[in-house]
Amino acid sequence: MNFSGIIIGAATFLCIGMFHPIVIKAEYHFGVGCWWAFLLAGLICTSASLFIENMVLSTLLGVVAFSCFWSILELFNQRKRVKKGWFPKNPKRNK
Repeated sequence: MNFSGIIIGAATFLCIGMFHPIVIKAEYHFGVGCWWAFLLAGLICTSASLFIENMVLSTLLGVVAFSCFWSILELFNQRKRVKKGWFPKNPKRNK
């Protein structure tokens, strides 16, 4: 039996679920100005996935990379959700 697909699917599900609160916390504490950290992490994971020979690990790094890239968009969407009052605004940040 080949469990690669199940492992990748479950890890993708967990990765997406993990990045949702990360984006919320990052926007709350740092604002959208931290988008570059997601870009850098995505580029590092993309580069690493190109050089890893293990197919499952390489694929999972690709999933993490593109979750980081998607999180950049979600940071800006999260700012809009905060302005609408759907999420709390950090009172310590003036922006």
